[in-house]
Amino acid sequence: MIPIADNNPTHRTPVVTWVILLACIVVFLWQITLSEQAFRAMVFHLGVVPRALFEVPLGHPDLLIPPLLTLFTSMFLHGGLLHLLGNMLFLYVFANNIEDSMGHGRFIVFYLLCGLAAALTQALMAPDSTVPMVGASGAISGVLGAYLMLHPFAWIKLLVPYFVIFFLWLPAWLMLGLWFAFQLFQSMMTPADQAGVAFAAHAGGFVAGVVLVLFFKRPGVRLFR
Repeated sequence: MIPIADNNPTHRTPVVTWVILLACIVVFLWQITLSEQAFRAMVFHLGVVPRALFEVPLGHPDLLIPPLLTLFTSMFLHGGLLHLLGNMLFLYVFANNIEDSMGHGRFIVFYLLCGLAAALTQALMAPDSTVPMVGASGAISGVLGAYLMLHPFAWIKLLVPYFVIFFLWLPAWLMLGLWFAFQLFQSMMTPADQAGVAFAAHAGGFVAGVVLVLFFKRPGVRLFR
């Protein structure tokens, strides 16, 4: 099920959401200009490598930047076009309402903290892994967690591309609950160092969003609207 819209209007222009979306697209356009060798090197140096993160967090002569910084640079990299499109679609559908409920400044801090929590969750599940992690999905998972807390009764329009393509509307609490349950189940069933998808990062980011929204929402913004 692919979310494509909701019935939840906003009152302010989601400037930060659009900046994040544009930044990810611009970085991806740069990525596709790289040779395969340069692309692999870029992912290794700017993605989160758990072993490097825990062994040499402040840097090493062989690394381009300190591994601690990759917790942030990795959020703007993607492994391919479908990876980018999927993440940007979720960001487009859900993030505007969260930014609206927090304000621009609080939202960017919230977003980065959720991405940080997601990456650390995945890294802690496989601390010896040398496979780089990239993508905005951990931070966006935090946005989904916040959406569940703020707008559980909003309706989400989903594209369902199975035997035939059709559209389906589900309440946010059901759609996001199913999404989180799937991520949690997969993270428990699939070893983190063998998974092609960072399910643990998704689950960790989601939980971070559920908790952090309590501190980052504007005063007076009610939960469970």
